Amino acid sequence: MAATTVYKEPAPRVDAENPLESMMSRFNVATEILGLDDETYNVLKAPDKQVIVHIPVTMDDGKVHVFEGYRVVHNTILGPSKGGIRYDKNVHLDEVKALAAWMTWKCAVVDLPYGGAKGGIICDPTTMSAGEIERLTRGYTMAMKDVFGPDRDIPAPDMGTGPREMAWLMDEFSKRVGATSPAVVTGKPLVMGGSLGRTEATGRGVMVSALAAMKKLGMDPRQASAAVQGFGNVGSWAAKLLSEQGVKIKCVSDVSGAYWNENGINIDEAVAYKNAHKGRLDGFTGAALMEHADELLTADVDVLVPAAVEDVITEHNAHDIKAKLIVEGANGPTSASADPIINEKGIMVVPDILANSGGVTVSYFEWVQNRQGFKWTEEMVTERADRIMSDAFEKVYQTSQKYNIPMRIAAYVVAIDKVAQTYKFRGGF
Repeated sequence: MAATTVYKEPAPRVDAENPLESMMSRFNVATEILGLDDETYNVLKAPDKQVIVHIPVTMDDGKVHVFEGYRVVHNTILGPSKGGIRYDKNVHLDEVKALAAWMTWKCAVVDLPYGGAKGGIICDPTTMSAGEIERLTRGYTMAMKDVFGPDRDIPAPDMGTGPREMAWLMDEFSKRVGATSPAVVTGKPLVMGGSLGRTEATGRGVMVSALAAMKKLGMDPRQASAAVQGFGNVGSWAAKLLSEQGVKIKCVSDVSGAYWNENGINIDEAVAYKNAHKGRLDGFTGAALMEHADELLTADVDVLVPAAVEDVITEHNAHDIKAKLIVEGANGPTSASADPIINEKGIMVVPDILANSGGVTVSYFEWVQNRQGFKWTEEMVTERADRIMSDAFEKVYQTSQKYNIPMRIAAYVVAIDKVAQTYKFRGGF
C-alpha cells in the first residue's frame, strides 16, 4: 500500500465561511477560558509575516503567465515555522492566514518545537504539465529564499503538491545557498531524506487517539464497531490500523458511495481493491452499497471517523449520530453549529487539531533526521510518534476535565497556553 499512496501533511481544511473568522471564533473561546491578557491576545491573533509574490512562468506554449503566491508565518516563538504549500485555484490570503494559525496550535498541542506557517499559489495544477509545475515551484522557492530555511520556515506538501514538488523545492533552495539542504522541507521522497513511517502517520495518529479515547470511555476495542468516512490516505490507514486492534469496521466510504457489512469489512481486501481500481471502491463486493452515502454518519456504530472533507457533521444531522465517540481524521469535518448538539448528546470528540497531528509529528521526525544526518528505523518512528500522540491526548483530556469543557476547546486551551507562556518566559514584547 505504501508504494501507491502519497503522503500529504495535513492541515485543517476550511469551511464555506471566512476561514479566518472560523479559526478566530474558537480561539476567542479558548482565550476567555485562559483569561489571556489583552497584550498577549493581540500578539497571538495576528500573523508575524505575510509575503505575497508574483511568479512569472514560461508555459509550454511559450507564453509567460504570472502566478500569485503566498507564505504566511503566523508564529515562531516555539521554533521555526512549519506548514504545507497548496496549489489550488481557490487559494486566497485569508485561507492561508487561517491555516497558518491552525498549524501554530496543532504543533503546540503535540508539543513540537515549531511555530505555524502556510503557503499557497493560485493555480490549477490539474491543467498544467510537469514542466510548468516544476518551473512554478522553482520560481516560488526563489521568491521565498529569504523566508524558507531549516531554522526559519520549513514547508511541506499539501493540497495539489507532493514529494515531487518538495524535491524540486529542496533542490532549488540548495542551489541558492550553495549547499545541499534537505532539512529545508519535509515530505520529500525517501531517497532524498524522507522519513519511514510517513505515509501512514496521520491514520496511525487517528488510531492512537481513538484507542486513548475508548479507554477513557470504558470501551473495549475488540467489542467496538466503527464507520470511517473517506478511504484515501488517512481513512484507509485509520481503518486498517483500527481493525488490527480488534475494532470491527462496519462501514467505509469514498466518492463512489458508502459500503456496509454488519459482520465487518475486510480492510486489507478493500485497500487492495481500491489500489487496483484507480483509487476507488466502485464495484467492491466485500460490502453492500448503501442507498445514501450520508447514512454512514448516523450509522449504528460506536466510533465515527470522518476522514473525508469538511463540514459533513452539521446541525442538520448531529441529532441523529449514534456513535459514542467521534475521532476527526479529516480537517474541519464538524461545523461550529453542530458542536452544541454533539456536546449535549454527551459524545466525545477528539478534534482534528489533535487527532490528525500524527502527520506533522512525523514531518518533525524527518526534519530531525535530516539535521542529524542519520536515518531512523520505522519502528523508532512509530514508537516515538505513538508516545507523542498519547501524551498529547492525555494533556488535552485532563484540560477538558479541569475546565469542564469539550475536547475541541481544550485542545485550543493547551496550545494557546503553551505559546503564551513561552512568550512571557522569553521576555514578552
